[in-house]
Amino acid sequence: MPAWTRAPDGLVLTVRATPRGGRDAIDGLVELADGCQALKARVSVAAEDGKANAALAGLIAKAAGVAPSSVELLSRVTARLKTFRVKGDPAALATRFAALGG
Repeated sequence: MPAWTRAPDGLVLTVRATPRGGRDAIDGLVELADGCQALKARVSVAAEDGKANAALAGLIAKAAGVAPSSVELLSRVTARLKTFRVKGDPAALATRFAALGG
């Protein structure tokens, strides 16, 4: 299963997050134990008071070429594996994330 699915208003994206990862970066795709994929991302801030989630949303927005307000955390606020909605043209967003995934 791919790391994202198309929605009418954009993409729903699965992200495996690493807080305090030394830098803010998207490191491609990772295969999970269940055979699904996730976008592997790291942020330099610690996972406290929602700071890492905010940094992650900003990183995703930058990679997608959309405004930060177009990225919404849908589920798994405290988990390493998270689900985000990215609003925009689904085809263009899928192309951008496919290029990041390698």
